Amino acid sequence: MSCDWDCHNRLYRDPDNGKIAGVCAGLADYFSWNVDAVRFATVVAAILFSVTTVALYAAAAFFLPRKPRDLYDDKEEEQYWRRYRKSPRDTLADTRYRFRKLERKLSRMEAYVTSDRYRLEREISDLDR
Repeated sequence: MSCDWDCHNRLYRDPDNGKIAGVCAGLADYFSWNVDAVRFATVVAAILFSVTTVALYAAAAFFLPRKPRDLYDDKEEEQYWRRYRKSPRDTLADTRYRFRKLERKLSRMEAYVTSDRYRLEREISDLDR
């Protein structure tokens, strides 16, 4: 699914992984929490504040959009967005690291292609043809 940044950072309900309407599963997914802990907290809140909790859960079940099945292209993209939601600073540092690593590879490749060794190896391979 091709969507922008906002699409991946929305709160959805996740009925595919949920027990009732998927509100707890959606909250757990969004905040990268343990879904069982969210369910336990919801049950405790329902016992202590029954009317309010049930009303909030029903409102969330009604107003939150369903999580699209094809929200992520693959597992790697899903892990990226989970890490980003959890810690944008760490994700930015990871992205910087990856770009620096790519830049070093590109610099080495550029140095090799512009070297005399590359030209010599190319001329030798042309002679072999």
